[in-house]
Amino acid sequence: MNFVFRAIADVLRQIGGAIATVVTLPFRALARLFGGASSSAHRGRA
Repeated sequence: MNFVFRAIADVLRQIGGAIATVVTLPFRALARLFGGASSSAHRGRA
């Protein structure tokens, strides 16, 4: 019976990892977008 709980825990862990990836992707894209915009603005001023 223990292997059933282990299998369920593995599935939940994989689902949690996928959800975390999907949730963090937009924030990473926004950070890259704003990071590039701010660095180019600093370059433009100098």
